[in-house]
Parts: sequence; structure tokens; C-alpha cells
Amino acid sequence: MNLPIPDLRHLVRMTDDTGLFEHACGAVPRRAHGYCSDDAGRALALTCGWEDATAERLSEIYLAFLSHLHLGGGRFALRLGHDRRLVDGDVSDDACGRAIFGLGVAAASTASRHVADGARELFSMTTSFRSRWPHAMAYAALGAAAVLGDDPDQPHAAELLRDAATMIAQATGHQHWPEARLRYANALLPECLLAAGSVLGDTRFERTGLRLLDWLVAAETAPQGHFSFTPTHGWTGGQARPAFDQQPIEAGAMADAAARAFTVTGQPDWAEVTIRAAEWFTGRNDLGVAMVDERTGGCFDGLQVDGPNLNQGAESTIALLTALRQAHDVALRQAQGCVA
Repeated sequence: MNLPIPDLRHLVRMTDDTGLFEHACGAVPRRAHGYCSDDAGRALALTCGWEDATAERLSEIYLAFLSHLHLGGGRFALRLGHDRRLVDGDVSDDACGRAIFGLGVAAASTASRHVADGARELFSMTTSFRSRWPHAMAYAALGAAAVLGDDPDQPHAAELLRDAATMIAQATGHQHWPEARLRYANALLPECLLAAGSVLGDTRFERTGLRLLDWLVAAETAPQGHFSFTPTHGWTGGQARPAFDQQPIEAGAMADAAARAFTVTGQPDWAEVTIRAAEWFTGRNDLGVAMVDERTGGCFDGLQVDGPNLNQGAESTIALLTALRQAHDVALRQAQGCVA
């Protein structure tokens, strides 16, 4: 495995004392576009497990930002302008789910006690969240799974996790996939089932999650052996591949799900899938081009038919860092002969 060591340089560049800027022009933050609660949630989930002073400071900023945008219950405002005013009062189910995900992961982290305590308090107010959208539920459920892994005596978190997994499993039935077409962050759905199966001790969820993830890996693997991810407009069987614009979030979600499958099953094939997902960023993709900017530590925003989109927004860089961390972690666990 020849993957770069993840570092926080670009997240630092994209973060001020209010929050994480959503978009960039090249590597320079676009302040006019402001900040998003979904980016803060995912960034918090990433940095809260990074044991250094820079990561701790970033985690504090993202947690404070989510607290500021919390509207009550499981609802969070979507956007804040650079002038620190809410933008139109928008609320997005997906963004709420991602915020709850970050809070749950941070609540269970050990890197910073005061961040964990603050995240736990805010997470406890959000467990009533429910959505008709599977991706939103899956994100929130992964936050609940993290909390339950740290403290199983959390009945409301368990209900949230079970409700999300049941929604996805029932939509799947005996089909290959719970939705009519692949959309975005696709591996998130089987990861939710794997988390529910492991945390709740329900082997039905685990079996369905593994079946879905097996199918997705096959569907998104090119004949040459690299990942050819679902483009922004989605994909269904029979449509041409490769297709573009492919988003880094797909590779990050695949790395997360495969790493969880490795933890659940102990099967080395899942470690290989995790590493292959991370290698998409370093050129093992349909165009053979790197998606990492080695000068900045950032990630390009998408793989287009004529090459990378050279802007380096928050979502893309979070996906890069997530995939690299998962790949290095599974490689280390393999070398040490341990899984959990």
C-alpha cells in the first residue's frame, strides 16, 4: 500500500473561528458561500478522533457551530452566511442526519473529553429525528451506533438505529438495492445495516448489509479492477459506464463501509476493498489521475470526463481524509493480526 499520510492542512485553511467553509476556488475558501451544518457534522466526526491540538481546536469550532445552528430536536439550520446570519432558514434532512452523525461519533470519542461531553449533551436532544429519506436516517443512525458502542444503555439511540436499519432492510427485500437507482454516498446504506447488526446483535441486519455491500462493490468495480463510482446524476443497471462527474464522497463512503465490514467479519477481502477505495484518490480510477493536491493536502471536487474539478471544497477533503485514515487503520490492524 502506497497511500499518503492524511493531514489536516486543508481543513485548517478552510476553517475560521465560525466554522468550515463549504466551497473553495482552487484551494482558497469562497467566503461568500458561507458554511453548512452537514459539512460541520462530517468534519466533527473526522477530527474528534485525531489526537493533536490542531484537531481538538477544529472539533471545538465544529461543535460550537452545530450548537449554534441547532433548532431543537433533531433539526439543524442548513446554512450560515459569512456574516453569521442564517441563510433563508433552510432545513435539510440529509444535513440534519450528518450533524447527528458527527455529534454521535464525537460523543463516543476519547481524544478530547470536553468535546465529547458537549457532543453527548447535544446528541441527547436529537434522537427524536426521523426522516422519510434513507440516507438522512442512515447518517443519524451511524451517530447513534457510535453512542451505543460507548454506552449501550441509551434506549432512544437504539430506537433511532433500529428504525433506520428497518427502513433500509424493508426497502431492500430481496432486491439488490433499496432504491430504484444508485444516488450518492451509496455505501452509507449497507454500512448502517452493518452497524445495526453489530451494535444491536441482529444478524438479519448484518447479513443484508453484507449482501448489499457485496453487490455495490461489484456494480462499481471496473473490469480493470479499480472503482468506477456512481456519478452525480445517479446510475442504474444498463446505463453506460464509466460515467462522470464522480464525487469523492463515494470513495469515502465505500472506505467507511468496507472498513466496518472488515471489523464485523474479519475477512481480509474487506480490508482490500477499503484500501482500493482510498487508492481512487491517488489515481486508481477511470482516468488514472490523482485527486489529491499534494501541495495543499486538499482533494479535488470531482472526477470529470476531462479530468479533475480543481476546486477543493470541504466535502471532498473530508472524504479524502476519511478514506486515507480508514485505509491506514485496516492495514495496521492486518499487520497486527487484529480486527476489532
